[in-house]
Amino acid sequence: MTATGEPVHITTTTSPAVRPRLVGVLLPQFHPTPENDEWWGRGFTEWTNVTKSVPLFRGHVQPHLPADLGFYDLRLPEARAAQAELAQRYGLDGFCYYHYWFHGKRLLHRPIDDVLASGEPDFPFFFCWANEPWSRTWLGDEKQLLMAQRYSREDDEVHGRWLAAAFADSRYMKTDDGRPIFMIYRPSHMDAPAKTIEIFRTTALREGVPDPYIVLSDGHEAGSDLRGKYGADMTLRFEPQLGAMRGSTTPMSAWRRLISNYQHSQKLSMQLRLYDYARSRALMRAIESRGPAIRTVLVGWDNSPRRGVGGAIMTGATPAAFGRELQSELARDDWNSSGTRILMLNAWNEWAEGNYLEPDQQHGHAYLEQVRDALHAHARRHGMYAAHDATALVEVTP
Repeated sequence: MTATGEPVHITTTTSPAVRPRLVGVLLPQFHPTPENDEWWGRGFTEWTNVTKSVPLFRGHVQPHLPADLGFYDLRLPEARAAQAELAQRYGLDGFCYYHYWFHGKRLLHRPIDDVLASGEPDFPFFFCWANEPWSRTWLGDEKQLLMAQRYSREDDEVHGRWLAAAFADSRYMKTDDGRPIFMIYRPSHMDAPAKTIEIFRTTALREGVPDPYIVLSDGHEAGSDLRGKYGADMTLRFEPQLGAMRGSTTPMSAWRRLISNYQHSQKLSMQLRLYDYARSRALMRAIESRGPAIRTVLVGWDNSPRRGVGGAIMTGATPAAFGRELQSELARDDWNSSGTRILMLNAWNEWAEGNYLEPDQQHGHAYLEQVRDALHAHARRHGMYAAHDATALVEVTP
């Protein structure tokens, strides 16, 4: 903080040798849509689940309610501008917007369309294609489909042309050599991932934009090197990897789950999945990495607003715990092994999953302050001082 109590701005133009670019994952489901009106009830947005959540055990904080930004509607340019201003003020370098394309049909597209059409906010971004089908379970169970996902060469070409137009935006984040960054959330769900990726590449070049830098999430293929497997440029080490948690990949007996849940929360429950945040991150980091990757720092996890007693909750997910994890990632000397200078923060605003950096009524700006403090500590380690005028890093003289 400055002497006046204002947050210290962090430059977003530091050299590659100083730090990675911090990118917050942004969910656009904070506005009503005709589809959600039909599926979940008129006026449904992400806030619907957030506000109806209740505590499930002693010490369990719910609902998580927003502070400064309020219950915003992302159709409003003022809401999008406020998000960008806050992110930039505390040192984030861009947003990764989830992009929903279902064989030519797009969902939750209004905020992205307005960002592209208006040129505002003037804040860097790139897209992650959330290519899973939609269902009523929120976790990819295709038994109760709301929106199916299918693929074809013709649709890949149409999709590729739409993407190429977005890639041409001056704010769209690129690699150091000018290639637009594009992530795909679940490549294993695609019929022919390598063919789709090749179509995206050739379509972009034909449309006059550089070959996109394709990043594939390993969220469903933990630890895999997806570059050679699917013809991509890089792998994203996604978090959370709930499959890395004890009892997630193999059935846990009722008694074991009862004991585990009680140890974490003093809650006698055989349904909840309760994990310790710091231990969970250690287990996720321990997943063997087969090749270079963009890494992720998970802010927290509590999807009980969506899943109720069937949810997964990470206890001990505090601002201080997140700050320690972020500082640990920044201290690693291989953060640029991907060549993109990017470190993902998951997430900026996943309120219904207890996974957000935005200010809330419990912690205020504490999570964002941890981002700022981690950047300050990283700058000091490299002999640099983060200036509060948001224009430069000043070298510290001995």
